[in-house]
Amino acid sequence: MNFKIVLNDNKIFKESFDSISNIVDETICNIDSDGFRINAIDRSHICFVSLDLHKELFDEFECNVPDRICVDTHEFNKILKRCKKNDTLELSCDDNNLIVVMEGDVTRKFKIRLIDSLYETPVPPKLNPPAVVLLESDMLKDFITDMELFNSNLDFQVDEDFFTVESSSEFGDSKCDFYHGEEINGSYKSSFSIDKLKLIMKASRFSPVVEVGVGNDMPVIIN
Repeated sequence: MNFKIVLNDNKIFKESFDSISNIVDETICNIDSDGFRINAIDRSHICFVSLDLHKELFDEFECNVPDRICVDTHEFNKILKRCKKNDTLELSCDDNNLIVVMEGDVTRKFKIRLIDSLYETPVPPKLNPPAVVLLESDMLKDFITDMELFNSNLDFQVDEDFFTVESSSEFGDSKCDFYHGEEINGSYKSSFSIDKLKLIMKASRFSPVVEVGVGNDMPVIIN
């Protein structure tokens, strides 16, 4: 066993993997003396997911040797959903399994077979969007919901004054304008899949505010 991590507040993992499992089928987890990290990309190579949980978040964190494991996110998520609100969650591994222990009124133990990944851990793309805007998470989710009334895609546009979300089709048009108050020079616009954005925004439960980075014909960055 190269690591053992314990969380009294299990919702950190439950909510993380509930979001991630909707985007990627499998993920490589890197555990070292700094914490627990995930970098994963979906099959279509459209969405890149990055999760960094610093060791200070954990109630107990032991890592003798840096470890790299690959798990099926759907299988892991199914087990995490069995974790009750007040259960303490403990993760460790052996040569073939991720070991999940839930400690509450009853102690439950699960083992998930590790996957032999043929891929290296994906590296986060180095992007520097020229326009970065802060928004309330609920506001952005509302914008996305408004846009799907007429289309499956939307446009993000940012200029000196407004963050604009819009979509159109033969049936109608939707447009939302938000005065952002940021210092932005120029005008930038890109188009995105609403379905992918909705999956990404499931992770917004961690923060009431999101940072949205937009550039001309480049991926959107949501932190």
